[in-house]
Amino acid sequence: MAQRRCDHPGGAACQGELQGRAAGGGTAGTAPGWGKLLRMCGCAETVVAATSVTYNPVSDDHESGTLYFYVGKTLHKLVGTRGNAKFMVSAQGIPYIEFEFTGLFTDPAEATRPTPDLSAFLKPSLATSANTPTGTINGTDFVIRALSLDLGNQVENRFLIGSESVLITDRQEVIEATVEAQPLTSFDPYALARAQSEVAVVVAHGTTAGKIVTLNAPAAQMQRVQGLENAQNITEWPLRLVPLASSGNDQWTLVLT
Repeated sequence: MAQRRCDHPGGAACQGELQGRAAGGGTAGTAPGWGKLLRMCGCAETVVAATSVTYNPVSDDHESGTLYFYVGKTLHKLVGTRGNAKFMVSAQGIPYIEFEFTGLFTDPAEATRPTPDLSAFLKPSLATSANTPTGTINGTDFVIRALSLDLGNQVENRFLIGSESVLITDRQEVIEATVEAQPLTSFDPYALARAQSEVAVVVAHGTTAGKIVTLNAPAAQMQRVQGLENAQNITEWPLRLVPLASSGNDQWTLVLT
Protein backbone atom coordinates (compact mmCIF):
# COMPACT_ATOMS: atom_id res chain seq x y z
CA MET A 1 0.00 0.00 0.00
CA ALA A 2 1.31 3.47 -0.81
CA GLN A 3 0.12 7.00 -0.18
CA ARG A 4 1.72 10.23 -1.30
CA ARG A 5 1.34 13.92 -0.56
CA CYS A 6 3.39 17.02 -1.33
CA ASP A 7 4.06 19.63 1.34
CA HIS A 8 2.85 22.31 -1.05
CA PRO A 9 2.00 22.52 -4.76
CA GLY A 10 5.20 22.12 -6.70
CA GLY A 11 6.99 21.76 -3.38
CA ALA A 12 10.50 20.56 -2.87
CA ALA A 13 9.58 17.74 -0.46
CA CYS A 14 7.01 14.96 -0.60
CA GLN A 15 5.91 12.32 1.87
CA GLY A 16 4.75 8.77 1.26
CA GLU A 17 3.59 5.81 3.31
CA LEU A 18 4.26 2.15 2.58
CA GLN A 19 3.53 -1.16 4.26
CA GLY A 20 5.81 -4.16 3.89
CA ARG A 21 5.06 -7.72 4.97
CA ALA A 22 7.66 -8.82 7.51
CA ALA A 23 8.75 -12.15 6.09
CA GLY A 24 12.34 -13.36 5.72
CA GLY A 25 14.35 -13.58 2.53
CA GLY A 26 13.45 -17.23 1.93
CA THR A 27 17.04 -18.46 2.33
CA ALA A 28 19.21 -17.87 5.38
CA GLY A 29 21.68 -15.10 4.62
CA THR A 30 19.52 -13.55 1.87
CA ALA A 31 18.27 -10.00 2.42
CA PRO A 32 14.49 -9.53 2.04
CA GLY A 33 12.89 -7.22 -0.50
CA TRP A 34 12.10 -4.67 2.20
CA GLY A 35 15.68 -4.55 3.49
CA LYS A 36 16.56 -1.51 1.38
CA LEU A 37 13.63 0.36 2.90
CA LEU A 38 14.97 -0.28 6.42
CA ARG A 39 18.37 1.01 5.30
CA MET A 40 16.58 4.24 4.32
CA CYS A 41 15.30 4.46 7.90
CA GLY A 42 18.64 4.75 9.67
CA CYS A 43 19.40 1.02 9.88
CA ALA A 44 22.50 -0.98 9.01
CA GLU A 45 22.24 -4.29 7.18
CA THR A 46 24.76 -7.02 8.03
CA VAL A 47 24.69 -10.16 5.88
CA VAL A 48 26.40 -13.38 6.92
CA ALA A 49 26.28 -15.65 3.88
CA ALA A 50 24.04 -18.69 4.28
CA THR A 51 23.46 -17.80 7.93
CA SER A 52 21.67 -14.53 8.78
CA VAL A 53 20.77 -10.95 7.93
CA THR A 54 20.76 -8.48 10.84
CA TYR A 55 19.34 -4.96 11.02
CA ASN A 56 20.21 -2.48 13.78
CA PRO A 57 20.10 1.31 14.19
CA VAL A 58 23.02 3.57 13.26
CA SER A 59 23.67 7.11 14.48
CA ASP A 60 25.11 8.76 11.37
CA ASP A 61 25.91 8.31 7.66
CA HIS A 62 22.29 7.30 7.08
CA GLU A 63 21.61 5.87 3.65
CA SER A 64 18.97 7.44 1.42
CA GLY A 65 17.14 6.03 -1.57
CA THR A 66 14.93 6.82 -4.52
CA LEU A 67 11.28 5.80 -4.62
CA TYR A 68 9.57 5.31 -7.98
CA PHE A 69 5.82 5.04 -8.49
CA TYR A 70 3.47 5.32 -11.40
CA VAL A 71 0.07 6.92 -11.83
CA GLY A 72 -1.06 5.54 -15.15
CA LYS A 73 2.03 5.97 -17.35
CA THR A 74 3.28 8.98 -15.41
CA LEU A 75 6.40 8.31 -13.37
CA HIS A 76 6.73 10.10 -10.03
CA LYS A 77 10.05 9.96 -8.23
CA LEU A 78 11.33 10.92 -4.77
CA VAL A 79 15.09 11.25 -4.39
CA GLY A 80 17.28 11.53 -1.29
CA THR A 81 14.51 9.75 0.59
CA ARG A 82 14.71 8.85 4.29
CA GLY A 83 12.02 7.89 6.76
CA ASN A 84 10.68 6.04 9.77
CA ALA A 85 9.59 2.44 10.30
CA LYS A 86 7.28 0.69 12.73
CA PHE A 87 7.26 -3.10 13.19
CA MET A 88 3.79 -4.48 13.94
CA VAL A 89 2.61 -7.93 14.96
CA SER A 90 -0.94 -8.75 16.08
CA ALA A 91 -2.53 -12.09 16.92
CA GLN A 92 -4.12 -13.73 13.86
CA GLY A 93 -2.71 -11.03 11.57
CA ILE A 94 0.34 -10.95 9.35
CA PRO A 95 3.41 -9.19 10.79
CA TYR A 96 4.26 -6.10 8.78
CA ILE A 97 6.41 -2.98 8.74
CA GLU A 98 4.80 0.42 8.32
CA PHE A 99 7.06 2.93 6.56
CA GLU A 100 6.72 6.69 6.23
CA PHE A 101 9.14 8.41 3.86
CA THR A 102 10.05 11.97 2.96
CA GLY A 103 11.97 12.70 -0.21
CA LEU A 104 12.88 15.49 -2.58
CA PHE A 105 10.34 16.24 -5.28
CA THR A 106 11.21 15.77 -8.95
CA ASP A 107 9.08 16.70 -11.95
CA PRO A 108 6.86 13.81 -13.10
CA ALA A 109 7.44 12.44 -16.60
CA GLU A 110 5.78 10.01 -18.97
CA ALA A 111 7.53 6.64 -19.00
CA THR A 112 7.04 3.02 -19.94
CA ARG A 113 5.70 1.04 -17.01
CA PRO A 114 8.13 -1.73 -15.99
CA THR A 115 7.17 -5.25 -14.99
CA PRO A 116 8.03 -5.44 -11.28
CA ASP A 117 9.94 -8.40 -9.86
CA LEU A 118 8.38 -9.16 -6.48
CA SER A 119 10.14 -12.48 -5.91
CA ALA A 120 12.10 -11.04 -2.95
CA PHE A 121 8.87 -10.24 -1.12
CA LEU A 122 7.65 -13.50 0.41
CA LYS A 123 4.19 -14.33 1.65
CA PRO A 124 4.21 -14.13 5.47
CA SER A 125 2.47 -16.48 7.86
CA LEU A 126 -0.14 -15.41 10.39
CA ALA A 127 0.97 -14.60 13.92
CA THR A 128 -0.29 -17.60 15.90
CA SER A 129 0.94 -19.80 18.73
CA ALA A 130 2.43 -22.20 16.18
CA ASN A 131 3.99 -19.60 13.87
CA THR A 132 5.20 -17.20 16.59
CA PRO A 133 6.81 -19.54 19.13
CA THR A 134 8.64 -16.93 21.20
CA GLY A 135 7.26 -13.88 22.98
CA THR A 136 9.07 -13.04 26.22
CA ILE A 137 9.69 -10.02 28.43
CA ASN A 138 12.41 -10.35 31.06
CA GLY A 139 12.53 -14.06 30.27
CA THR A 140 8.82 -14.50 31.08
CA ASP A 141 6.54 -16.03 28.44
CA PHE A 142 3.50 -13.92 27.67
CA VAL A 143 0.22 -14.33 25.86
CA ILE A 144 0.44 -11.45 23.39
CA ARG A 145 -2.39 -9.64 21.67
CA ALA A 146 -0.18 -7.12 19.86
CA LEU A 147 3.37 -5.80 19.93
CA SER A 148 5.11 -3.03 18.03
CA LEU A 149 8.50 -1.33 17.80
CA ASP A 150 8.46 2.24 16.54
CA LEU A 151 11.91 3.47 15.48
CA GLY A 152 10.78 7.01 16.31
CA ASN A 153 12.96 8.65 13.67
CA GLN A 154 12.73 12.43 13.52
CA VAL A 155 12.82 13.21 9.80
CA GLU A 156 13.35 16.83 8.77
CA ASN A 157 13.73 18.83 5.57
CA ARG A 158 16.94 20.88 5.46
CA PHE A 159 16.69 23.42 2.64
CA LEU A 160 19.63 25.81 2.58
CA ILE A 161 21.37 27.80 -0.12
CA GLY A 162 23.64 25.34 -1.86
CA SER A 163 22.16 22.23 -0.23
CA GLU A 164 18.73 20.62 0.00
CA SER A 165 18.27 17.32 1.77
CA VAL A 166 16.05 15.18 3.99
CA LEU A 167 17.77 14.13 7.23
CA ILE A 168 17.16 11.84 10.20
CA THR A 169 18.12 14.15 13.05
CA ASP A 170 17.09 12.11 16.10
CA ARG A 171 15.29 8.94 17.14
CA GLN A 172 13.24 7.77 20.13
CA GLU A 173 12.45 4.07 19.90
CA VAL A 174 9.53 2.67 21.86
CA ILE A 175 8.05 -0.80 22.24
CA GLU A 176 4.35 -1.15 22.99
CA ALA A 177 2.74 -4.47 23.85
CA THR A 178 -0.69 -5.61 24.92
CA VAL A 179 -0.31 -8.81 26.92
CA GLU A 180 -2.40 -11.00 29.18
CA ALA A 181 -1.84 -9.99 32.80
CA GLN A 182 -0.05 -12.40 35.11
CA PRO A 183 0.12 -12.73 38.91
CA LEU A 184 2.50 -10.10 40.24
CA THR A 185 4.50 -12.87 41.86
CA SER A 186 5.41 -14.01 38.33
CA PHE A 187 5.89 -10.62 36.68
CA ASP A 188 5.43 -7.22 38.31
CA PRO A 189 5.53 -4.39 35.74
CA TYR A 190 4.74 -1.82 38.45
CA ALA A 191 7.84 -2.69 40.47
CA LEU A 192 9.97 -2.90 37.31
CA ALA A 193 8.83 0.58 36.25
CA ARG A 194 9.37 2.02 39.73
CA ALA A 195 12.92 0.64 39.76
CA GLN A 196 13.52 1.82 36.17
CA SER A 197 14.53 -1.73 35.40
CA GLU A 198 15.92 -2.77 32.03
CA VAL A 199 14.48 -6.02 30.71
CA ALA A 200 14.97 -8.10 27.58
CA VAL A 201 12.20 -8.29 24.99
CA VAL A 202 12.32 -11.13 22.45
CA VAL A 203 9.74 -11.96 19.78
CA ALA A 204 10.41 -14.62 17.14
CA HIS A 205 8.10 -15.26 14.19
CA GLY A 206 8.50 -18.14 11.77
CA THR A 207 9.74 -21.69 12.20
CA THR A 208 11.36 -22.55 8.85
CA ALA A 209 14.96 -21.66 8.02
CA GLY A 210 15.05 -18.57 5.82
CA LYS A 211 11.69 -17.41 7.14
CA ILE A 212 12.47 -16.73 10.81
CA VAL A 213 12.39 -13.10 11.98
CA THR A 214 13.50 -12.34 15.55
CA LEU A 215 13.20 -8.97 17.27
CA ASN A 216 15.60 -8.50 20.21
CA ALA A 217 15.71 -5.56 22.61
CA PRO A 218 18.14 -6.70 25.33
CA ALA A 219 17.80 -3.68 27.64
CA ALA A 220 14.34 -2.13 27.40
CA GLN A 221 13.37 0.14 30.28
CA MET A 222 9.89 -0.56 31.63
CA GLN A 223 7.62 2.48 31.73
CA ARG A 224 4.75 3.06 34.15
CA VAL A 225 1.66 1.00 33.30
CA GLN A 226 -1.10 3.30 32.08
CA GLY A 227 -4.23 1.55 33.30
CA LEU A 228 -5.66 -1.87 32.51
CA GLU A 229 -7.61 -3.33 29.62
CA ASN A 230 -10.32 -5.99 29.49
CA ALA A 231 -10.86 -8.47 26.67
CA GLN A 232 -13.33 -11.35 27.00
CA ASN A 233 -13.30 -10.72 30.76
CA ILE A 234 -9.54 -11.29 30.88
CA THR A 235 -7.29 -8.54 32.21
CA GLU A 236 -4.61 -7.31 29.83
CA TRP A 237 -1.68 -4.98 30.45
CA PRO A 238 -0.78 -2.23 27.97
CA LEU A 239 3.00 -2.22 28.42
CA ARG A 240 5.40 0.42 27.16
CA LEU A 241 9.17 -0.03 27.09
CA VAL A 242 12.04 2.13 25.83
CA PRO A 243 14.97 0.20 24.28
CA LEU A 244 18.30 1.46 25.64
CA ALA A 245 21.80 1.02 24.26
CA SER A 246 24.40 -0.86 26.27
CA SER A 247 27.34 -0.33 23.94
CA GLY A 248 26.80 1.72 20.83
CA ASN A 249 23.78 1.10 18.62
CA ASP A 250 22.63 -2.17 20.18
CA GLN A 251 19.27 -1.17 21.67
CA TRP A 252 17.51 -3.48 19.24
CA THR A 253 18.22 -5.91 16.41
CA LEU A 254 16.03 -7.59 13.83
CA VAL A 255 17.63 -10.90 12.87
CA LEU A 256 16.57 -13.00 9.89
CA THR A 257 17.69 -16.64 9.91
